[in-house]
Amino acid sequence: MGRKYRLYPTPTQEKVLTEWGHSARALWNLALEQRQYAYQQRQVTLRSVEQGLHLTVARREIAWLAELPATVGQQVLRHMDLAFDNFFNASHPAGYPQFKKRGHKLKVSFPGQKVKIRKLSRRWAEICIPKMGWIRFRLSRALGGVVRNATISKDGVGWHVSFGVATGVKPLPPVDKPGCGVDFGVAASAYVSTEDRPRQMPASLSTTEKARLKHLEQKKARQTTYAKKHQGGQYSKRLRKTIAQIAKIRAKQACRRRDFTHKLTTELAKNHGYVGIEDLRVKNMTKSARGSVKNPGMRVKAKAGLNRSILDNCPGERRRQLEYKCRLYGSELRAVPAIHTSVTCGNPACGKVDPESRKGCGRLFACVHCGFEDDADHNAAVEIDARARRGTPPTRARRTGGSVNNSTHRRLTASSPGSIRRRMREAQTAAFE
Repeated sequence: MGRKYRLYPTPTQEKVLTEWGHSARALWNLALEQRQYAYQQRQVTLRSVEQGLHLTVARREIAWLAELPATVGQQVLRHMDLAFDNFFNASHPAGYPQFKKRGHKLKVSFPGQKVKIRKLSRRWAEICIPKMGWIRFRLSRALGGVVRNATISKDGVGWHVSFGVATGVKPLPPVDKPGCGVDFGVAASAYVSTEDRPRQMPASLSTTEKARLKHLEQKKARQTTYAKKHQGGQYSKRLRKTIAQIAKIRAKQACRRRDFTHKLTTELAKNHGYVGIEDLRVKNMTKSARGSVKNPGMRVKAKAGLNRSILDNCPGERRRQLEYKCRLYGSELRAVPAIHTSVTCGNPACGKVDPESRKGCGRLFACVHCGFEDDADHNAAVEIDARARRGTPPTRARRTGGSVNNSTHRRLTASSPGSIRRRMREAQTAAFE
């Protein structure tokens, strides 16, 4: 299991960690380019074992590689092996490994046997890493197991350290508790079928923060235009400062969203025998309505606002968390078809499907056949629960496997050419035969 803590390095340590993060990113890019070149020129598939030997030789000749801890470089190569394995795995949604830009998230990873941890007080502890020594971090919760690996990263808020911990906790046997259906929406963040009130996610940004974010975004646009026009596209220190201020607000927003999501999914998994949810396709739901030059879209701005609201409630991340938490607490996650859940009567004696029962996006569901009335989201949650009890399978099987993350936070990835992907898969298969 993962444990994440806030890290507090000194200014000197922070400078060194930043340099290591950029060095690890550059090493990733070099290793990826070497693998592509070796395959394209010689039809040879390189792995971390071969590249590790090359790295040892390069550390003797290149100063910035020598300053980077050897274990960090080895971890970079192992992560690249995992990235290619996920790419070649047909059941994994990972794309082709990409080169990392300068603005990519800074992080350095260490194997568990190379780090030491000691507790200073009830709320503080230290981690010792190679070539640096001890760094303090906030012990907000106990580790609860053996540390297998450690990753130091930086986001808009600050530095963090994440531990992969072997807790030894085994999944609980199936529990004998009543189940529920949950309707994830925008007006109501989550409506549970067994409750009479929706669960609303607090605003991820206050009114002041929204105004400041808008101001910073406009300021960034002006500075970027000036840099492209007068500085050849080179970013100034002020522009980088503006980008850091935007990243800090976005990071706070993500933390608040993540906090609500974890609390919601933990409570659902702990207190119910099964949890029924809709089998949503978030990527399809949040497609832009912009259209093309020949066929321009309609109500593009309104659709963009709806997309932001859907992504802010992160239904994909909630499903990902429910998948592993239900297994951990002895519950079961049941994904049902999402079609017509909002226009199906929740009255067991009726169950008629009629769009006239809910006109537009109103909050009231009024069945035109039996006269049943209920909150629209609660009615949908009741229908989801009924389908989950019947065991209705989803319309399309969702791909799972490995560390699949069905998060609604999209990653900007460029798909590789089909011919290169096909040749690399054939080479990968031949390498293991």
